Amino acid sequence: MAVTDHVDLNQFMEGVKKRNPHQPEFVQAVQEVAQDIFEFMEDKEEYHAQQILRRIAEPDRVVSFRVCWEDDAGNVRVQRGWRVQNNNAIGPYKGGIRFHSSVNESVLKFLAFEQTFKNALTGLPMGGGKGGSNFNPKGKSVREIMRFCQSFMTELYRHIGPDVDVPAGDIGVGGREIGYMFGQYKRITNHWNGVLTGKGLEYGGSLIRPEATGYGAVYFLENMFKTKDENLEGKTAVISGSGNVATHAAEKLVQLGGKVLTLSDSGGFIHDPDGIDQDKIDWVKKHKTYRRGRIEDYVTEYPNATFHEGKTPWGVPCDMALPCATQNELLGDDAKTLVKNGCRAVSEGANMPTDLEGVHIFKDAKILYAPGKASNAGGVSVSGLEMSQNSERRSWKEDELQQMLKDIMAGIHDRCTRYGDQGDGYIDYVKGANIAGFKKVADAMLAFGVV
Repeated sequence: MAVTDHVDLNQFMEGVKKRNPHQPEFVQAVQEVAQDIFEFMEDKEEYHAQQILRRIAEPDRVVSFRVCWEDDAGNVRVQRGWRVQNNNAIGPYKGGIRFHSSVNESVLKFLAFEQTFKNALTGLPMGGGKGGSNFNPKGKSVREIMRFCQSFMTELYRHIGPDVDVPAGDIGVGGREIGYMFGQYKRITNHWNGVLTGKGLEYGGSLIRPEATGYGAVYFLENMFKTKDENLEGKTAVISGSGNVATHAAEKLVQLGGKVLTLSDSGGFIHDPDGIDQDKIDWVKKHKTYRRGRIEDYVTEYPNATFHEGKTPWGVPCDMALPCATQNELLGDDAKTLVKNGCRAVSEGANMPTDLEGVHIFKDAKILYAPGKASNAGGVSVSGLEMSQNSERRSWKEDELQQMLKDIMAGIHDRCTRYGDQGDGYIDYVKGANIAGFKKVADAMLAFGVV
């Protein structure tokens, strides 16, 4: 094989920026992975010769389409939809669908890129993809949401399939939206197959799928503390978000003896020094899910708590932090504050919630820091198990799935440790996750030749 001229990290990133102008989220995601991968690839000529990282950082395809629907007043509305199919070297594309006004091509490319490595870390045969629309379901009626979902699937259906691409839910897409899209897919194709995950239990869904991402982030946290011969009992935690991931992370922390101090939404955060116990978590779930309420209403129900408008919870002293809301919600100054206040561990429940400056601050402080591609992989893991159940035409019991989820998260932790152990008692989980995920995908790509 001919020896190729190696570009350095800066040259590689300049190329990424040039090919992807005005896509800061995607460039940030590639940068975060590339800075670890370049060191790993240094003496591995085949990866350079076959341009493996360059190929992974170029999606297999990006499908963009128009979504037309009618609102309740009879007005024609037009949104834009996408499906980014990043890499299917180890299995069908797999990743969520997001409905939110912030969705654009850059955000979805970053999410699909991250999903590629996250799915590889699970050990399950799943490639990486992501999709969505700039449709915002907030304030829309149930029938408006149904009509939009049906119109969205009318375009998407031709690009997905149980052995091609299996979408799931994400921000703005829960069980209701999955049901509407699955019904439309079935209507158009006349096929019942496992083309979507996150389905209702009545029609092929899996137990513990709603809990899996939040639970998984806490199981990963538990595994990190085990390396210090500690557990979660008695430790305090700040959590951002108040949706599915945040509330289930809080729930599992409470079950394992932790004390949850905060939850948040886009309006600010609540701080409850008494601790957010299971009864309070149940109240938040009901208030946010069924009443579409705001987190600030918590202080009316529980007056010992305080609401901090327009702020994030990272200034509250804690032992553990779990960012579970959205990307780039925990910035460099926030990371400095957490470290200064004695935070010992961070487990990301959201995708890329910490910016690059914050990542470097956590790594320099050598705290237990788990990146989202490792710590929030519980959701897609159970989605993969749902795919298996659909293929076998069966369903597993809850205790079986709980154990499988714990085993998968422990396996991800072990893979991160294998490549991230720095030999001085410190495990660089970011480096470990990036290298372990990359190596599995890269080796599969090498086996296929130049395709």
